[in-house]
Amino acid sequence: MSNIGYIRVSSVDQNTDRQLCDIKLKKVFTDKRSGKDTDRPALTDLLEWIRKGGTLHVHSIDRLARNLKDLQVLVETITGKGVSLIFHKESLTFTGDDSPLQKLMLQMMGAFAEFERSLIKERQREGIRAAKIAGKQIGAKPKLTKSQVREIKSRIKKGEGKTSLALEYGISRQTLYNHVS
Repeated sequence: MSNIGYIRVSSVDQNTDRQLCDIKLKKVFTDKRSGKDTDRPALTDLLEWIRKGGTLHVHSIDRLARNLKDLQVLVETITGKGVSLIFHKESLTFTGDDSPLQKLMLQMMGAFAEFERSLIKERQREGIRAAKIAGKQIGAKPKLTKSQVREIKSRIKKGEGKTSLALEYGISRQTLYNHVS
């Protein structure tokens, strides 16, 4: 039997060192992406790689999924392949022969992970709304002013080339097209 690990952090600048650091693993699959869905390359590779008799170690339930439905499908898929699944933080192990209490604990913890993600998104929306009210720039600053856009449109009507105008204003042709079309 082999011990396999799955590690996930939400962004590339986050550190994975604290997850599964005390467990001897044959292979580790690491994603640096949100757990909002299962569209994660290392998770996909993991699901193809695992074999009957192995054990998958995950630091905590929210590292595997932040959506209850995805979590349940992943646990069923993994245990359906004959692989044991251990969530270390919650001290839960799933083998496919799980008790009703284990399933309830998984669903409750999964619901908390999903709820936490919803709270994070809500706080993010509130922050963006507050920044807009305060007049702060949201997203990238516009590459061109309104007067520059008017000037470019006028020069295009007079027959000037879009490529040369883009170079002159220090923007990509796509940016120029986005402003003049």
